[in-house]
Amino acid sequence: MPRRSDLQRILLLGSGPIVIGQACEFDYSGTQACKALRDEGFQVVLVNSNPATIMTDPEMADRTYIEPLTLDVVAQVIAAERPDALLPTMGGQTALNLAVNLAEHGVLERYGVELIGASLEAIRKAEDRQLFKEAMGRIGVRVCPSGIAANLLEAESVAQRIGSYPLIIRPAFTLGGSGGGIAYNTDDLLTIARSGLEASPVRQILIEQSLLGWKEYELEVMRDQADNAVVVCSIENLDPMGVHTGDSITVAPAQTLTDREYQRLRDQALAIMREVGVETGGSNVQFAVNPADGTLVVIEMNPRVSRSSALASKATGFPIAKMAARLAVGYTLPEILNDITGKTPACFEPSIDYVVTKVPRFAFEKFPGAQPVLTTSMRSVGEVMAIGRCFEESLQKALRGLEVGRAGWGCDGSAETPVDPDTMAVQLRTPTPERIFQLRQAMEQGFDQDRLQELTGIDPWFLAKLGRLLQLERQHLRGRTLQELDGVAMLSLKQYGYSDRQIAWATESEELEVRRWRQKLGVDAVFKTVDTCAAEFASTTPYHYSTYEAAGAWLQEDGTMAHQPTATEVLQDTRRKVLILGGGPNRIGQGIEFDYCCCHASFSLREQGWVTVMHNSNPETVSTDYDTSDRLYFEPLTLEDLLNVIEAERPAGVIVQFGGQTPLKLAMPLLRWLGSPEGRRTGTVIWGTSPESIDAAEDREGFEQLLRQLAIRQPANGLARSEAEALAVAERIGYPVVVRPSYVLGGRAMELVHNRSELSHYVKHAVQVEPDHPVLIDQYLDNAIEVDVDALADGQGRSVITGILEHIEPAGIHSGDSACCLPSINLSAADLHTIRQWTHSLARSLRVVGLMNVQFAVQGEQVFILEANPRASRTVPFVAKACGHPLAQLAARLMAGETLDQVGLTEEPAIPIQAVKEAVLPFKRFPGSDSLLGPEMRSTGESMGSAPSFAMAYAKAELGAGEELPRQGTVFLSTHDRDKPGLVP
Repeated sequence: MPRRSDLQRILLLGSGPIVIGQACEFDYSGTQACKALRDEGFQVVLVNSNPATIMTDPEMADRTYIEPLTLDVVAQVIAAERPDALLPTMGGQTALNLAVNLAEHGVLERYGVELIGASLEAIRKAEDRQLFKEAMGRIGVRVCPSGIAANLLEAESVAQRIGSYPLIIRPAFTLGGSGGGIAYNTDDLLTIARSGLEASPVRQILIEQSLLGWKEYELEVMRDQADNAVVVCSIENLDPMGVHTGDSITVAPAQTLTDREYQRLRDQALAIMREVGVETGGSNVQFAVNPADGTLVVIEMNPRVSRSSALASKATGFPIAKMAARLAVGYTLPEILNDITGKTPACFEPSIDYVVTKVPRFAFEKFPGAQPVLTTSMRSVGEVMAIGRCFEESLQKALRGLEVGRAGWGCDGSAETPVDPDTMAVQLRTPTPERIFQLRQAMEQGFDQDRLQELTGIDPWFLAKLGRLLQLERQHLRGRTLQELDGVAMLSLKQYGYSDRQIAWATESEELEVRRWRQKLGVDAVFKTVDTCAAEFASTTPYHYSTYEAAGAWLQEDGTMAHQPTATEVLQDTRRKVLILGGGPNRIGQGIEFDYCCCHASFSLREQGWVTVMHNSNPETVSTDYDTSDRLYFEPLTLEDLLNVIEAERPAGVIVQFGGQTPLKLAMPLLRWLGSPEGRRTGTVIWGTSPESIDAAEDREGFEQLLRQLAIRQPANGLARSEAEALAVAERIGYPVVVRPSYVLGGRAMELVHNRSELSHYVKHAVQVEPDHPVLIDQYLDNAIEVDVDALADGQGRSVITGILEHIEPAGIHSGDSACCLPSINLSAADLHTIRQWTHSLARSLRVVGLMNVQFAVQGEQVFILEANPRASRTVPFVAKACGHPLAQLAARLMAGETLDQVGLTEEPAIPIQAVKEAVLPFKRFPGSDSLLGPEMRSTGESMGSAPSFAMAYAKAELGAGEELPRQGTVFLSTHDRDKPGLVP
């Protein structure tokens, strides 16, 4: 069927700020939908409150409203824009709930707006626990014994009817399992039920019999109005039921299903789609299977694109959101062409000849007091995806891509706390982020597979694969030197995902030594293509992953490997290329803002005629969409993987400035390698501000010397390499002081300490203090205003300030957790003059090329510099939206050699409105953690409010962050004694 001609203007709802359970995967899906709809000739009106998204860029939609996602605001947008239809399936649970709210309040009917993508009836039937249960009964699909409750009395009644604990509580219309949990007794039930009822917008919870220990699977399904349907991908959770799927290691395609079991899941998923009534889009259907007898039950379905949709899209190359948008406007699956192959229609189910593993990233270290236990309520803040030819390879690649100090599944020198077998058994019964590594420790202690399966509920197939890795180590690595590894042993290790760093640790050698030795043996990475069809058809899209080939290789007498002609699938291209390094998995302190910058760099340089190559490992992001750059490498961001990509592509330049701390940590090792004979052969250089200048800004002693030369004032400070030094520095400066380790992002392990005992405790327990890891100690500026400055600089020594942001919270609160406004409202003309002068001076002295962020504090009439970062900052998207200039795009052009005159920005932009950025904090997800803000960043996302006045902009930013502003009532104010003087009028 052709596209609908009765629709002209379509309203698209975003998902709002990044929160746990609803992250940047919805920027990816929303961006895809915008592009797909506009390509089809529709006018797109977008509403979203998150300035750090690509979808809120002015070129993505015909009309963009960076406004709170509330009933009143969206109703006003509908009244002004008069859209023909509303597509609510791209903005997560927020958009879905808002669409239902708009329908129930009569807004859609009043203005003649049609819901497309999912009907109101389908949304209710899927999201309302009672309606879903009844629908499954009509088609004979088994659900878990359960009951619905709207209050605590009903909850107790349902629990009595089910008859035994533990019980699972699932609130209706919520995201990421918010408000839910596992109840082991009546007290647990009442506590979690109360939380679930508060979290549910319809005050409804499902209480169901526990399926703890059952295996969990997900199917990503698409269906059109002609009843064509495809299963895009099957996903299996490594952890059994009881751990939220967003917190579990997951594998695609499912590994432990027989063909008959898979067909049962497939048949039931399609039957559920038809019964619920999803007929123009995609859905995620979750199942549980009893490993003892094969009993199959459906857990839930999401009638929208989801976190798993983004993972499935990246895993298969099948763009679910783009396809779903086209289905929503009338197309059928056979009418939509597969972008990757350019030949096959969307009704061809993807086929993959590799294994994909997703590993979640957690931030429990940011929330002391919160138990690092995984349950049905999601806690992870990001994820990494890796692709390999086998499960072991993809798991090890994912673990090293997680950026938590691991080089793979152990064998990397990471200290494991010795525990006795009884303690180990207790630890293994409890799902935690560390359990995957505890399994290794248990295997080393002699726990057999049956015992491990009994303790963890993890399928024996996965445990056998992990056991195989230990066998390989014992066979090839234990007690051997590097030179004792021949080509066969090296190839075997690399095929199972062992990194050069792991092999270096095991053989007591250096990582680059291992690289040179294996290349001498003829063991080199090859790159394969994600093509949706397991190479059945030619692919037109260069979307690659690395692996190690066995076919066509043989061992020669000298121990080296001989090969047939290279099996790599990277097409040779002599055009000028630039490699952009992404930020890896999201984490607190390094999130979507940096991916935004990477995408803009790619957009800009493509327009300038460069072939852009993206290297990243995050499946949630726009940067890892196959059409954001000319070439995509879905690889961990480690030195080894980066060098593999550089040797394959030989780019003219590498950009390390946009991806946050992750690529910056690679900058100096990369610079050293590029200076080696192997590196010089690539002809590659690092673009933008030099790694030496970046390092100079991070190096406290060198930076302090530079500030003295420039006569720039900074707070009294010192560097300590021991506890004694730390105490001496603090005594000299005077308490309170701010302490932190060097080379961190997001204020990691940063604290405000008020006395000698607090400092001593910090040095002993919070950080590792030694000569190579000094602690930075700064004077705390009480009652000071903190200021963020973003600037651009070219290679000619010129710079331009793009925004001066005044923080609303006092200095001492991490800048990522503080609300801020642009332009400033309390800074004097003299303060602003000093800030501008010092910023320009620093840009020249550090030889900045591209972006720079400088943080100041203003105390009384004195300005102090806090730090300078010659790289992209998390404020870039907000400033770009407020001033109307694509700052990251301009920075990329400056790195490519253009000047500020050439890019057309030579003066500080005038800000025509008042803009406020507010932080969104996840404390509800971490019971037991202290919700006081301090120097260590805790926020996961941000919202933006814009208005002629500061008061209105601030109110809109609060609404956009999900804070309801009461208009009347009594305020209870509780504060620490030391803060009380500042509250006295």
